[in-house]
Amino acid sequence: MRLVISGGGTGGHIYPALALIEALKAEGKLDDVLYVGTKRGLESRIVPATGLKFATLDLQGFKRSLSLSNFTTVRKFLGSLGEAKKLLQDFQPDIVVGTGGYVSGAILFAATRLHIPTVIHESNSVAGVTNKFLSHFVDRVAIVFPEVAKAFPANKVVVTGNPRAQQVAGLKPNDRLRDFGLDPHIRTLLAFGGSRGAPRINDAVVAALPIWAKADFQVLFATGRTHYNQIKAKLPDLPATIKVVPYIDDMPSILPDIGLLISRAGATTLAEITALGIPAVLIPSPNVTHHHQFLNAQSLTKQGAAITITEDELDNHFPRRVVTLMEDDEKRAAMAKASKKLGVPDASDQLIAVMTTLLSKRR
Repeated sequence: MRLVISGGGTGGHIYPALALIEALKAEGKLDDVLYVGTKRGLESRIVPATGLKFATLDLQGFKRSLSLSNFTTVRKFLGSLGEAKKLLQDFQPDIVVGTGGYVSGAILFAATRLHIPTVIHESNSVAGVTNKFLSHFVDRVAIVFPEVAKAFPANKVVVTGNPRAQQVAGLKPNDRLRDFGLDPHIRTLLAFGGSRGAPRINDAVVAALPIWAKADFQVLFATGRTHYNQIKAKLPDLPATIKVVPYIDDMPSILPDIGLLISRAGATTLAEITALGIPAVLIPSPNVTHHHQFLNAQSLTKQGAAITITEDELDNHFPRRVVTLMEDDEKRAAMAKASKKLGVPDASDQLIAVMTTLLSKRR
């Protein structure tokens, strides 16, 4: 299979694409792959580091408010279609997959004009603007959250899960916590707000640390690289059971030893924790389109797999709520069971099946 894949802007668009590529390689189904992104997006740093072929289109996203820059956005999109067609004609893919972000819009739309089989992967509980528009032209729309199906043509939708889930599903408890000076046999709370950190989560955790320091569990707190020095400077003396770090490389490897996670509610994070059955306190970012993180979090909360706390609810009761949950092994076990039930450990295989079915019909 010759594959062109595109997804950019955020890790939630990039990591599912990389997980799919890894699964295709493992199954011996990938002859060649070209990843299409932008020069400015996160993908421009992550993808080339993997050794994959990487091409760029000159695009930018729409502003949510009325802005003259949106005219530039339209102009760049229209101008990029010719460039996208040339990329496709030169590479000659069998199929094109888009995982979200405005860059995938141009390459997928160009592929439909060239009658190349196309698949959208929508990882959130709310349809992205690009994916919603493209769904009328592509062959299939693969989704993670069943509730998003109503945003797309019914005859094109298939539930596959997030490929990132399959990438982490086989992970087992290990000694990774020892890398941070913690004991893997003690109940552990992990708190983080993403690679860049989340100021409101950081503030709430910093305020809670003196209380958690007296509790019967250990804490690993990743502040985000940007905020680490400032936070470290104002922390009081803490016991050895609390570790504060700027960032955790290979985050999924540590999850099997975590008793409770405090984090944002991005699609990739939720795919990972449901694949492994990790109970979570989810604090959705309010700074995302259509409040999709809140709806992502609610999807898990309604099934008993997580607790949703908005930033406005990060009050003086937050530290004690976490202590109560950490001390309630039965409650966390029930949440873990519910989380695991929502996981899709063969998500990549399901998406690959959609792709191969499309290709077999073409032949």
